[in-house]
Amino acid sequence: MPEAHPPSPTDVISAGAVALLLEYTGRGPTKARTTINHDSVVIVMDDTLTKGERALVEHGKVDDVLTARHEFQNVMREDLVELVENTLDRKVIAFMCDNHVDPDLAVKTFVLEPSPEAGS
Repeated sequence: MPEAHPPSPTDVISAGAVALLLEYTGRGPTKARTTINHDSVVIVMDDTLTKGERALVEHGKVDDVLTARHEFQNVMREDLVELVENTLDRKVIAFMCDNHVDPDLAVKTFVLEPSPEAGS
């Protein structure tokens, strides 16, 4: 049997972010992809809205759904930043996020403190 490898940082961050969204909203996205660059981390999530949020969107309440999602992000901010910092052992100096309802996508962007190896 082949030796199991530990999950990659991208997998850890994607799974952790999905779990946090599930914890905070009662439903996680069906897909999450994390990209890590030298000074940033970007998570793109698909199919994030709850059944109730989708019903609101269908009845023209897009702004209300986006406002509620923004508030969820504010409440989740500390946990999401901690997830990235603990996984990468790097400090997050900025966190930004946004949602889109058609198609149903969310993006979370983390800017990392420059690493000592990067120089100035």
